[in-house]
Amino acid sequence: MDRVTQTQTPETSRSPEIRLVQVALGGLRQELFHDAFAYRPLPRKDVNSGVTRFLPQRIREYAGLLPHATVAFAALIVFLIGGERTHGSFGPVALVFTCVPAAIVLLTLVRPVLAFWASVCSAPFVAYIGGFGSGWPFSAASFAAHLAVLAVVAARTRPRTAAWMWIVTAGYCAFAELFLGRGGGTDAFPMVFVSALVLLTVSIFQVRRQADREVTAQLTVTEQERSRRTLLEERTTIARELHDVVAHHMSVVAIQAEAAPYRVENPPPELEQAFLTIRENAVAALTELRRILGVVRAEDYEAPDAPQPTLADLDSLVRNVAEAGLVVEKTVTGAVRELPQGVELSAYRIVQEALSNVLRHAPGATAKVEVSYVLGGLGLRIANGPARGLVKPSPGAGHGITGMRERVTMLGGEMTAEPTEDGGYEVAAFVPVSRDRDEERGRDRDREESAQ
Repeated sequence: MDRVTQTQTPETSRSPEIRLVQVALGGLRQELFHDAFAYRPLPRKDVNSGVTRFLPQRIREYAGLLPHATVAFAALIVFLIGGERTHGSFGPVALVFTCVPAAIVLLTLVRPVLAFWASVCSAPFVAYIGGFGSGWPFSAASFAAHLAVLAVVAARTRPRTAAWMWIVTAGYCAFAELFLGRGGGTDAFPMVFVSALVLLTVSIFQVRRQADREVTAQLTVTEQERSRRTLLEERTTIARELHDVVAHHMSVVAIQAEAAPYRVENPPPELEQAFLTIRENAVAALTELRRILGVVRAEDYEAPDAPQPTLADLDSLVRNVAEAGLVVEKTVTGAVRELPQGVELSAYRIVQEALSNVLRHAPGATAKVEVSYVLGGLGLRIANGPARGLVKPSPGAGHGITGMRERVTMLGGEMTAEPTEDGGYEVAAFVPVSRDRDEERGRDRDREESAQ
């Protein structure tokens, strides 16, 4: 017959009561004994939030020291309470009676947990040298100092630490009454009651502040994720549109290379082979471009049937937004010329997005569109006046600016988008186009016309 041996680990063999006590003592050790001597200076207050953000800059710099001033003021109050009980005497005993509780309050500025233990351990000695007449087991100064220490330490630690501090305080009061009591009046019960109220109030404030921080952090992460997703979507859209532009040019190159040998009578074999190589390379590049685009292409994406819009289509765009109720004044300056298709497409999209923003965020306003053909590039300016109607909140505010900025950056240009002094908004962009690119563009156009 097989004998089955059951083994129990020391952890599971202990009774639930013992494990509960172990957990409780472990929590006490973690909260009030671990790093009790740690140097933790009180940080400055964040002056960019709350009511302090409305203060003038010169005063706001000092507002960051408001917590330190509050602790120092509490120490002064404790010192005055001790001085009042010594009736103005200046002996060594009076100095200890008045200065020790105040110094313990100041200790919370750098070593909060140590200040708590110093307050508890010094209370019976301060009460003893005070002759028990100022209170037991806390003298009047120690009573006020201990409450101040509990409040500061609870504000600088976790709510669980506050609970442990209250338990230790209550335990000290019970011990002092049972084993060190002198049989007279006591302030142990008032200390237990008032300290519970103080710690409960501070803990509630701490929990609410921590919840606000977590909500703010979550909102920040959500906003960053939304901005990142918007940026990726904008880049994907730009990639699709540029693919259509580049694919058109590559197709033209392939057609020209295929038709070129037939334009020459009895072309040499080397020339036919060169044009054949050009056509094969153009087709290979076009195939590779389509394969790469497939990585960023959405499942529901369909290639547009119409060619991509250019600046020549601005009049149609202006008519469309006018039908939606937006009055637009369009101005074109400089020598109008055909620009690279990528520049034309991006310029059109920028104007389109800017006018859409006016419709969404400035109802009733008028808009101006200025297109400037200058030496070295193309300038755009889309400005609108202040809104004349009710502005509805838009959760996607600012995302259109991101897309416009991406297009300008891709072309090596610069863009600004900012409110104007009259309450409107202005988008200004400059896209550089070198003269070489203009000349090359003219040659490409000539080649396309000759191929047709």
